[in-house]
Amino acid sequence: MMPRMNSMQRRHLLRSGLALPLSSMAVWTLTDAHASDTIAATLRAGGVVVALRHALAPGTFDPPEFTLGDCSTQRNLNDEGRAQAQRLGQWFQRQGLKPAQVRSSPWCRCMDTANGAFGAAQAWAALGSPRGGSEQTNDASLGQMRAALAAVAPGRFEVWVTHAFVQQALTGQSTAAAEGLGLRSGPGGAVQLVGRLTVA
Repeated sequence: MMPRMNSMQRRHLLRSGLALPLSSMAVWTLTDAHASDTIAATLRAGGVVVALRHALAPGTFDPPEFTLGDCSTQRNLNDEGRAQAQRLGQWFQRQGLKPAQVRSSPWCRCMDTANGAFGAAQAWAALGSPRGGSEQTNDASLGQMRAALAAVAPGRFEVWVTHAFVQQALTGQSTAAAEGLGLRSGPGGAVQLVGRLTVA
């Protein structure tokens, strides 16, 4: 879990047009029948993105020799992580829910989560980990994500597979591995949290 934002970070989110998280946000637990019905109805109504954190990849950060195009230099999913991705995909299949688009950070653990759950994904640099990026690059990525969220039409939903750092920067909250945040574009392009998805 990410640390609390300080006052400067909160002011930055407000200036960027981002909504701070609501304490009363709904929790969507996929193993609970009522919660499953709630999230399924929300996704069918559309205009929503599920921003998933990649499934379990033991360790913290990437090794010093990290290379984006070489999975052998990165943290990768373990057996439980691959099983988490499969459980996510199975839930969407049981509900008859097909994302209009699945986008993923190009990091291997994110692409493997997306492919394991949904069969295919489009790599999108904006969803990549901001660690090591410049503030200007990170701000540009946030702008791209807000614009893409606003473009998701009613009756359609998307799934984005990303990192805890990106969830935190976009919403002020992050999740455990293989869990997600339901997002909707609000007034003035503010990011609204509509639910927290958990497989536990």
